[in-house]
Amino acid sequence: MHDVPYTLCPGPEVTAAMTVISAAVRQTCPRLALGVQILSAANQQAVAVALAAGLDFIRAEGFVFSHVADEGIINACAGNLLRYRKQVGAENIQIFADIKKKHSAHALTADVSVAQTASAAELFLADGVVLTGTATGLPADPRELKEVKHAVKIPVLIGSGVTLENMRDYLDANALIIASSHSFLPLHTSISDVKNCQVPSSTQGVIMMETFLPELTGKHRFSLFL
Repeated sequence: MHDVPYTLCPGPEVTAAMTVISAAVRQTCPRLALGVQILSAANQQAVAVALAAGLDFIRAEGFVFSHVADEGIINACAGNLLRYRKQVGAENIQIFADIKKKHSAHALTADVSVAQTASAAELFLADGVVLTGTATGLPADPRELKEVKHAVKIPVLIGSGVTLENMRDYLDANALIIASSHSFLPLHTSISDVKNCQVPSSTQGVIMMETFLPELTGKHRFSLFL
């Protein structure tokens, strides 16, 4: 997040550095589900890092449909990304795809709803989709969450703006990505804690995986995102 401005083709030194960091985190957290994202839209590099470091998933931007980001135009990559994942023997690595990505203009696809975008990601074999607000720290629209959950059968993650105050709006999501809020979830938090309003402030950078990551990875329901 601090290597700004981002480029569309990060150099090999970025991939190398992320691999070293990811491997160190994996060694420290052998039983925790771990994932990685490399900006900007460096999705094949993220798969390579995840494979080399023994991670479980990546977050991919620009998976389906084109959009205009602050780095420039980002085109859909699903076909090439999944073929690359198979080519390098990384089909065990899950791909969670951003839809109608934040910090981007979507006039090119103004006639395509967020639910239709999610359906396209599902059709193109994403393992889950990530729904966000319009910028980092801004909440996703709870109405869009309902639309997307109704449209797809794959997991739906909320990728921005989650706080203790609005968590109830996102209980239908499969996961909550928490990184920039002033209120964080401790690792022992569960959905029942949220429903009972028993969630104290604690750790930053937690992804809450209640319903599907154990099935995919056999690991703890929480995971960390690099």
